Amino acid sequence: MRTPPAVEDLLRTLAPQVLGTLVRRHGAFDACEDAVQEALLAAAVQWPGDGVPEHPRGWLLTVATRRLTDRWRSERARRDREAAVFARERDEPARPDEDRPGDRDDTLTLLFLCCHPALSPSSQVALTLRAVGGLSTAQIARAFLVPEATMAQRVSRAKQKIRSAGARFGTPPPDERAERLRAVLHVLYLIFNEGYTASSGPELRRADLTAEAIRLTRALHRLLPEDGEAAGLLALMLLTDARRAARTGPGGRLIPLADQDRTRWNASAIAEGTALITGALTWSPPGPYQLQAAIAAVHAEARRPEDTDWPQILALYRLLAHLAPNPMVTLNEAVALAMVDGPAAGLDLLRPLDDDARMSGHHRLAAVRGHLLEMAGEPGAAREAYREAARRTTSLPERRYLESRAARLDGGNDEDA
Repeated sequence: MRTPPAVEDLLRTLAPQVLGTLVRRHGAFDACEDAVQEALLAAAVQWPGDGVPEHPRGWLLTVATRRLTDRWRSERARRDREAAVFARERDEPARPDEDRPGDRDDTLTLLFLCCHPALSPSSQVALTLRAVGGLSTAQIARAFLVPEATMAQRVSRAKQKIRSAGARFGTPPPDERAERLRAVLHVLYLIFNEGYTASSGPELRRADLTAEAIRLTRALHRLLPEDGEAAGLLALMLLTDARRAARTGPGGRLIPLADQDRTRWNASAIAEGTALITGALTWSPPGPYQLQAAIAAVHAEARRPEDTDWPQILALYRLLAHLAPNPMVTLNEAVALAMVDGPAAGLDLLRPLDDDARMSGHHRLAAVRGHLLEMAGEPGAAREAYREAARRTTSLPERRYLESRAARLDGGNDEDA
């Protein structure tokens, strides 16, 4: 039986709060996380039929504590040390004050723990979705198109690494906080990007991942309202996701930005995202996520593709390249430059990327080159670039789109091939 959406949303909201409380009280992240998952499962089974308890957070905390107590009491080596502590809490009724709005929220500390530097980015993503997002291992595995057993091993290894690294539940020391926050923002960005444009498989996007990334980033912004990059990342997600309905046509066909029906863009998401980034840029030094959000806002302001303020977008990309240089920024800068100074200028900017190891075999370099060659009136060369990009991508919708672009040029001049 499927859990009703309202109950599922409530459980996802409460999961990190309950886990944070348990880990803060008792340590042992891996055991606490397992106990919370068992409590969430019990709630998913009982609440749809029995109704949501008066104090759902306290209910989950009590059930998770009992699971934790039972597990630790059964371990003989720990029984003497743990029984006295947990026997008291095991029989404690759910306390109404566990649900008071002013009660401590450990979600941010939990995010810091899940993004511990000892973990690889893929492990940080998996653990964040499980511990903070409240997704089951099976749900995460489906989202990333891997077997459930593989994802279970990834999550298990991540928890073991955290334990081996001696990570403690608490706010990182001041000298580590900025770096850890960057890791948290990067993980949320990765989750959103994987949902918005799936890196592989038959679907262009995975709405569950984009929705979860927005939810978690909104929670982070609420916890850190003074952080400009948290506001910028939330604005970027809202402005990007606002185009979701216009990105695909019949049969999941990909529709590029220039060809989208802009009346289908989500006006409320655009308004919220634009207000967020406009406000953030007035009081915070610009960072990479804020600049990307500002670019998305400029696109959103154009009622028609030809109304796009490309000089402003180019200026923003140049600033972004200065603050956070990477080949993906260069790719986008090349497109903006081509729109301002012509395709030859954009193609010149792409050439150094051929020797960049990070772009080796990446389909986006070939795709952008094909686009600029097509703008330059070189259909044969453009066709070959599109075909190369289609061979390299692992996303079926992107492959079909790139192949269709190449097919459109079959009647062009082959002297450039």
